[in-house]
Amino acid sequence: MPKPSEADDKRRSDAIAIARVICILGVVYVHGWTGLNGEALQALRGTAQDNLRWGLMEIFGRSAVPLLGLISGWLVAGSGRTRDWSSHIGRKARTIFLPMLLWNMLAILLVSGAALTVGLSAPVPVSTEWVMQEIFVLTRNPDINVQMPFLRDLFLCMVAAPLLVRLPLWGLALVALAAAVAQVAGVGPPLLMRASILFFFAGGMIARREGWAERAVVLPLAIAVAPFILLIGVQLYAVITFGDALPVLTRNLLDMVVRMAAALAFWRLAWALAGSGARALLLRIEPFAFFLFCAHLILIWLGGPLLGALFGRMGTPLYPLYLLLQPFLVLAAVIVISTGLRRLAPRAVAMLSGGRL
Repeated sequence: MPKPSEADDKRRSDAIAIARVICILGVVYVHGWTGLNGEALQALRGTAQDNLRWGLMEIFGRSAVPLLGLISGWLVAGSGRTRDWSSHIGRKARTIFLPMLLWNMLAILLVSGAALTVGLSAPVPVSTEWVMQEIFVLTRNPDINVQMPFLRDLFLCMVAAPLLVRLPLWGLALVALAAAVAQVAGVGPPLLMRASILFFFAGGMIARREGWAERAVVLPLAIAVAPFILLIGVQLYAVITFGDALPVLTRNLLDMVVRMAAALAFWRLAWALAGSGARALLLRIEPFAFFLFCAHLILIWLGGPLLGALFGRMGTPLYPLYLLLQPFLVLAAVIVISTGLRRLAPRAVAMLSGGRL
């Protein structure tokens, strides 16, 4: 039998892997296919399907992502290799930055290519500047791979990590506070697309030093999840009641508080799943999680309209079923595609997955 500390380390490692799976599956809801443009979506605002979509996006998507940033900071803070700047940045360039560039180029090739050749309703290159923005995420969010600012900002956090790990606790706290203020104030671009990523990254480093991960898992699951459920209810009430009249600072502050509560809730949930019968299945999925994160929007752009012809667009009777299934349909496609690529082009899939496959 392993010592208790060894068992805890193993379960914590499993929980981190499981957290990646549930967070990235949740991200798919944020970008789920609707078949509608912005004007048509606005016309459905407040309907049952719109509320379902909003709930899935907030609960499983946007609110789960902060945990990914926390985990990254937590892992980096515990790695002795982080202090060696050149080797650390080289590793992160291979595992984060290079895959981001490759997937963004694939997005232009496949999605814009389909728009130009078969009439897919999707962005197409309009200038060299547009192409550079899509590939490198220089000063704005991409039009196709809209999830990639996370990897872009995470890589910049990794560049700063050798300095951040040397800061005293109060210094890290100041960095996190500055990032939180910037996020609430809407400041960040072009340096960081989302200042909240730096907040949670630095928060993960603080959590490592202060043992917050270990303290969180001692909480009963219901207690850990309750603040998130309560705050999501407050956020939904504010959105429905005030809508666009809600001041931006208030909306951003509420959003940050919700995300902090979500990080605790999803970490505690991942810990519970690491000790459940679902553990083995989730761990088998985990190696595909990064590939899923990078590929899901390309698959939604290309495959969404095809399945949408069967299920219908948002507002039709079968759409809620299609919406609920989208993360699992995309996951199935990712497993098939990446497994095939591992046999046909193992070096290519290794680069696209940052060495994770």
